[in-house]
Amino acid sequence: MKHCAGQIKYLIAIKELTDKDEYVRCVSISRHLGVSRPSVSKMLRCLANCGYVYEDFCNSVVLTPEGEETVNEIMSSFNEVYTFFHKFLKLPHEEAHEQSIKFITEFPKDTCDRLKHIVKRTMKKRA
Repeated sequence: MKHCAGQIKYLIAIKELTDKDEYVRCVSISRHLGVSRPSVSKMLRCLANCGYVYEDFCNSVVLTPEGEETVNEIMSSFNEVYTFFHKFLKLPHEEAHEQSIKFITEFPKDTCDRLKHIVKRTMKKRA
């Protein structure tokens, strides 16, 4: 399934926040992404309608099993692209993070897959 750029950004944010804290609230997503709380609510409603987060996201945002699977696929691409920007191009963490999200949301999946392949192959040669 093709995900829009907004869905990818929010799913990455939810994953990153979940890894830091047990409870992810709308306000923490708002701060993390630098967006308004109404924007967060609107996207969470969209993600709930897609089956990626549980309907009761007012107290705590929790990924469904389908959401977990989707975010793991997204994070696989994100991590390889992040490695390219951070390790190969030597961009600082924040800039590499921002560029990685931009890359996986704006470039075709085929291009992301090709970059992932190059990164994996190069990392194997270095090991």
